[in-house]
Amino acid sequence: MRILLAEDNELLGDGIRSGLIQYQYNVDWVKNGMAAWTSLQSEHFDMVILDLGLPKLSGEDLLKNMRSKNINTPVVILTSCNTVPDIIKGLDTGADDYLIKPFDLEELCARIRAIQRRISSRSEPTIAVGDINLDPATRLVFKAGHIMELSRREFVLLQMLMENVGRVLSREQITQSLYGWSDDIDSNALEVHIHNLRKKFGNDTIITIRGVGYMLTRSNKA
Repeated sequence: MRILLAEDNELLGDGIRSGLIQYQYNVDWVKNGMAAWTSLQSEHFDMVILDLGLPKLSGEDLLKNMRSKNINTPVVILTSCNTVPDIIKGLDTGADDYLIKPFDLEELCARIRAIQRRISSRSEPTIAVGDINLDPATRLVFKAGHIMELSRREFVLLQMLMENVGRVLSREQITQSLYGWSDDIDSNALEVHIHNLRKKFGNDTIITIRGVGYMLTRSNKA
């Protein structure tokens, strides 16, 4: 999952970014609203963590711009404003969730996971496709009851494919979710991750749609 973090406080922003990376999220950090708006218009993000008190363009105005342009990326607002009218205003503007500063990083991650469940229309905290079970909270993956060792990007890629089982994901969509601005990307990096997942879960688990992308099949007991 690729997250755009918009936070102008250096200490807090660095802490959130470092913490989310430890939870295996891919985080790009901007420090003003205009930089966030420019990024959202040109690149794909799976979620935005948004401070309301941003310079150059406020978080509230950024959120209004997003929704008016039909940018439906989920947004978690971070703010020190904790009155009920403030919370209602943020949610009615188009936020998906609201977190009051100071907050616990684990709570933020739990809210991110909850939004992911809503987006993928699943009620269970874990994801199951055939004999593969993935737990986003513990970052554990099992095949037929046996724990599987995955790299950070293999885990993210498998979760994307499982949440979209039976649906083709484009190479660009996958790549933008796996890599951020600071990452060096080899031309065949995605193919390497796909190859590794096939070795671990079966060659027929992931189908290549030539010229388009990849799809996880519902039957994966190969």
